[in-house]
Amino acid sequence: MTGIHKTPERNLMVFSGRCNAELSQEIADQLGTELVPTSAYDFANGEIYVRYEESVRGSDAFVIQSHAAPINEAIMEHLIMVDALKRASAKRITVVLPFYGYARQDKKHRGREPISARLMADLFKTAGADRLMAVDLHTDQIQGFFDGPVDHLMALPILTQYVWSKYGGQDLAVVSPDAGRIKVAEHWSNRLGGAPLAFIHKTRDINRPNETVANRVVGEVEGRVCVLVDDMIDTGGTIAKAADALMADGAASVVIAATHAIFSGPAVDRLKACAADEIIVTNTLPLASEKHFDKLTMLSSAPLIARAIQEVFEDGSVTSLFEGGA
Repeated sequence: MTGIHKTPERNLMVFSGRCNAELSQEIADQLGTELVPTSAYDFANGEIYVRYEESVRGSDAFVIQSHAAPINEAIMEHLIMVDALKRASAKRITVVLPFYGYARQDKKHRGREPISARLMADLFKTAGADRLMAVDLHTDQIQGFFDGPVDHLMALPILTQYVWSKYGGQDLAVVSPDAGRIKVAEHWSNRLGGAPLAFIHKTRDINRPNETVANRVVGEVEGRVCVLVDDMIDTGGTIAKAADALMADGAASVVIAATHAIFSGPAVDRLKACAADEIIVTNTLPLASEKHFDKLTMLSSAPLIARAIQEVFEDGSVTSLFEGGA
């Protein structure tokens, strides 16, 4: 009887949810592959149905979905896609999260609160994920919530390269919107020629989300181009007030840079009206055409995510993508 000989050939397959399909297509193009044809639709009562149109058996599957509004629908679709892959015998399933939903709920501030970021990780593990890949998690500790490998990608090189190419010849200052994100600002400073640091001292009412009570600049910003950095812009209130505070403190100009453009509610109007000359974001989240405006610059995160997928597929080093950086 002749033995069975298995070929070691591996099969990279990339899947996309319906949220930010443009980014998924761009990632597939960077990888030189096609997105797997997928049927996805909603039933009348809002339930989501997903089915892949070709075999995924034995594949190294990367399933991409940005968690954008309506965020709970995007997350549920993502979970269902992972479950479908597991039941169709994909060999390894990597969940690609350009934006990780519920990342801000990463600890308990008061009693009787959930840690929803941990619940998210548990849900993906239960659905069948072997690995998570996310861009600029709100806090590093989220990496420990998932029982398996987590690739924490950073948009820092993309953003700093753009800022340095445009503003590098001027006197810069890197500004954190609060004291808690000084470490991120330090990484920015290292990449922007050792620019001095400043931060905005703010107070917040825990009973009123998305609202800052007071701003005060700590650090020397007078006469400098201030690069105000954060991981996300949601309603835009905090970052807009910070930009105005910097100009009031004598900054020459303000540039805002953030990875995730959530842009909820009044965000666009606030950003248009604030003192910043330019708002730089990436395309980790889809942004409707009506939310684009003159001061907005959007950079692509697709090359970063595609390179990370390639490294994971080839059992290479994702860390090598950031050597010399953060």
